[in-house]
Amino acid sequence: MPRFPLHPLACALAFALALPARASEVRDTGPAWALCKAPPALETLRTLPPDAPRARRADTPARILADRLDVSEARVTTFSGRVELLRADQWLGTEGLRYEHEAGTWTSLAPVRFEDEGLRLTAEGADGDEANDTVRLRDVTYQLSQGTEGNGVAVAVVREGERSTFADASYSTCPPGQRQWELRAATIEVDDAAGRGVAQGASLRLGGVPVMWLPWLSFPTSDARRSGLLYPRLGYRDRNGIDYAQPVYLNLAPNYDATITPRWMSRRGLMLGTEFRYLGLASAGMLEGTWLPDDELAGRDRGLFRWQHTTRLGPHWSAQALLQHVSDREYLRDFGDDLGRNALTLLPSQMSLDGRGRHWSTSLSLDRWQAANPVVAPGSEPFARLPRLRSHWQQPLLPWLELGLHAEAVRFEHEDRPGGQRLDLMPGLRLDFGGPAWFFRPELAWRYTGYSLERDPLAPAIDRSPSRSLPVASLDLGLAFERPLTLFGREAIQTLEPRLYYLRVPYRDQDALPLFDTQPLTFSWPGLFRQNRYSGADRQADANQATLAITSRLLDGEDGRERLSLSLGRVLYLDTPRVRLPGEPLPEGGGSAYVGEADWRVSDRWSLSLAQQWHPGSRGTELSALRSQWRFADRGVLNASYRYRKDLLEQADLSFTAPIDAHWRTVGRWVWSLRERRTLEALGGVEWRSCCMAVRVLARDYIRDLNAERNLGIYVEIELNGLGRFGRDSERLLSDGILGYTP
Repeated sequence: MPRFPLHPLACALAFALALPARASEVRDTGPAWALCKAPPALETLRTLPPDAPRARRADTPARILADRLDVSEARVTTFSGRVELLRADQWLGTEGLRYEHEAGTWTSLAPVRFEDEGLRLTAEGADGDEANDTVRLRDVTYQLSQGTEGNGVAVAVVREGERSTFADASYSTCPPGQRQWELRAATIEVDDAAGRGVAQGASLRLGGVPVMWLPWLSFPTSDARRSGLLYPRLGYRDRNGIDYAQPVYLNLAPNYDATITPRWMSRRGLMLGTEFRYLGLASAGMLEGTWLPDDELAGRDRGLFRWQHTTRLGPHWSAQALLQHVSDREYLRDFGDDLGRNALTLLPSQMSLDGRGRHWSTSLSLDRWQAANPVVAPGSEPFARLPRLRSHWQQPLLPWLELGLHAEAVRFEHEDRPGGQRLDLMPGLRLDFGGPAWFFRPELAWRYTGYSLERDPLAPAIDRSPSRSLPVASLDLGLAFERPLTLFGREAIQTLEPRLYYLRVPYRDQDALPLFDTQPLTFSWPGLFRQNRYSGADRQADANQATLAITSRLLDGEDGRERLSLSLGRVLYLDTPRVRLPGEPLPEGGGSAYVGEADWRVSDRWSLSLAQQWHPGSRGTELSALRSQWRFADRGVLNASYRYRKDLLEQADLSFTAPIDAHWRTVGRWVWSLRERRTLEALGGVEWRSCCMAVRVLARDYIRDLNAERNLGIYVEIELNGLGRFGRDSERLLSDGILGYTP
C-alpha cells in the first residue's frame, strides 16, 4: 500500500498564509461579502456532519477508498472510479490514481480535489515520488475556508521534503472576477523547518494596475513572529510637511522584541523611534523613545522617553511603573496626532508598590509631573510626592457594622517652592442596614491632618507643624418603589427612588495649612453625596447640609431594559459653608445648584441625554449638556451635542457617518465654540469599502493646543482585507471623534 503524504498537499496554502501573516497587528473585522456578487473561488468539496470527531493528523493513518482496484499489471496498482484518500480532517478526491510499487511513484489520472479545516484546492494533475519525498501539483486553485477568505492560483507547486516552490502564484481576499487587489509573485520558495518564505518578482495590483513591485520579499509562513518590515505610515501636516514612517520589526527572542521606526518629516528632518517590549513569568513592560537631532524648525534636539512596567509579586502584591519625559514643552504639540494629547499640560510619572486583600488595600508610590505645554507657567507644576503611602482598611464586625481606617503619609517636593510632609488619618465606623426596597447607612469618622513643613527663607516665620482635627458624620438613606403600568400598549415598570443624604462637619480655620495637592472637585450628580468638595487632604470643607434627591426610571416590561431615567437633586445648606481656597467664591446661602439628569431611549436607534445645573440665585444656569444620537441605515450614525459651563465654554458638536450606497459613505465632525465664535475642529472625508478593501480620504483642520494654533492634516489610508493597511491610521481618529463609528 503506498504511503501518500497528504500533509504536503496542504503546502499550497503556504503562499496564502504567508502574505497575510504580516497583517497580524491589524484588527480583522471580517470582510463584507454581501458587497461582492461573485461567489468564492471554490465551493465546499465535501460535507461533514457538524459533530464529526476531529482526530489528530499525527495519530491517524491514511485510508484509501475506491470503486475499483486494478492489479493486472505487475508492480502497478490502479485505483479508479470514486477515489478518496482520508486522514483526520484531510480529504483528497480524484477519479483515477496509478501507483508504481518498484519506483515508489504515483500519478493522478484525473483532476485532484483537496480539503481540510482551513483550505480547499483543486489541481488539474498531481504526481509524487515517495523515495525523494516529492509531490507536484499543476494548475492549482485554492480557497482559504477560515479567517481571511483568501484565494488564488498557482501554475505549479513542487513539494520536496519540507520545502515547497510555487510558480506564477497569486493571492487576494477578493472573489474571482472582482480582483480589486491582488498580490502576484513569479516564484515563491517556502521552508517549513525555518518557517520562512521568499518571493521573487512580487507585485501588488490595485484594480489590475501594478502599484508596488518588490524584486525580493521574505515573509513568515507560520504564526511565529519574525523580523521584517511592517506597513509604512504616510501623511501630511502643514507644520511637519510630508510625514513618512517605516517601522522595522525585530523578533529578538520569544519573550521580547523591538520595533525601530525611522520617521521622515520634510520640514523637520529624520526622527528615529524605538519600542522594546518584554514579557516574563510575572512581569511585562515596554520601553519607548524617539530622537530627532537638530529639528530644522525648532533648531534643537527633540525627543521622548517612556517606560511602562508591571510585575506581579504574589497573590496580593504587584508593582507598576510609568516613567515619561519629553525634551521640551512643545514636543506633544508638534508630534501628537489628537487634540486631547496635544493639549495635555502635565506629563505624569509614577512608580508604585500595591497590595490588596479582602478587607484592605495599600500603596507606596513616587509621583512627579513634567510641564508638557507652553501654557504652563514656570514653577507652577504640582508638588512631587516622594513618597506617598496610602492604606485603606475596612473590617466587618457584624453583618451591619464596619470599622474602617483611611491613612495617607506624603512627602512633598518642589524645585521652586518649599515642601513638607503630611499625615492624614481618618478612622470611622459605619452601619449598613437595608433590604430590597430600602437602605439606611449612618457613618461617623474622625479626620486628623498634621504637617511638618520646610522653612521658607522668603516668608515670615510660621508654624511649621500645623494640624487640623475634626469629626465627619453622615447619614445616607433611600427608598425604592415600583409599579406596573401600560404605555402605548406595552407593559412597563416605573420606579420612584427618593434619597436623603445628610452631612455634618464642623468649621475649622484652615488658612494656616499649606496647599500641596488640593483643588475643588467638579460639581455633578456624584457631588451631591460627597463628604468633601475638595480633592486631597489640605482642606476639609465644613458642612451642615442635606441633599434631597429623587430618581424615577421606566423599565421595559418584557426585557427589563431602561427606557427612561429622570433624576433631580440639590444640596440644602443649613449653615453657609465657610472653608474656601484663595480666590474661590463662597457658596451662596440656601443651597447648591439644582442638578438634573435625563436619559431617554426613544427607540432602539434614537437616544437623548441631558444634564443641567441651575442655581436659583443670581448665577442662573451653571452647566448644561445635551446629546442626541440617531442610528440609521447600515452603520449610519448622527450625533449632535451642546456643552455649556458658565464663564468657561459654550460649544456645539456635530458628527456623523452617512452611507451613500453599499460601497460609499461620508464622515464628518464639526466643533464650534459659541463663546469664541470659531471652529475648534473640522473633519470631513469619504470612505469607499468593498468586500476585500477600503479606501479612506480625510481632511482635518483643528486647533493644535491651548495657544489656539491651527493645523491642517490630510489622511489617506488604503486597507486590504487579510493583508494590512497603508497610510495614516484614520480609523482611530474617526473612532475617537465620532461616537458610534464602526469600521
